[in-house]
Amino acid sequence: MNEVDALDLVRSAMWTILIASAPAIVPAMVVGIAIALLQALTQVQEMTLTFIPKIAAILIMIIVGGPFIGSQMQVLTTLIYGRIENGF
Repeated sequence: MNEVDALDLVRSAMWTILIASAPAIVPAMVVGIAIALLQALTQVQEMTLTFIPKIAAILIMIIVGGPFIGSQMQVLTTLIYGRIENGF
């Protein structure tokens, strides 16, 4: 394995991590911003108010996006095992 192959595997792994984590991170960020805006408009500064909606959004998106995340992980695993099998 040379440097190009190693960098290609690292690039593929990083891209897969980004794609697989986006279905959970993006809704949490959107819900967090919406609740922060609501708190700013109503002047309610309760720190624990954001946790339940964020957790609910993350759970819903993991349930909905689970097959997509699994397929992305399967593609990466197949790529890595294929390179191991072929001797890189």
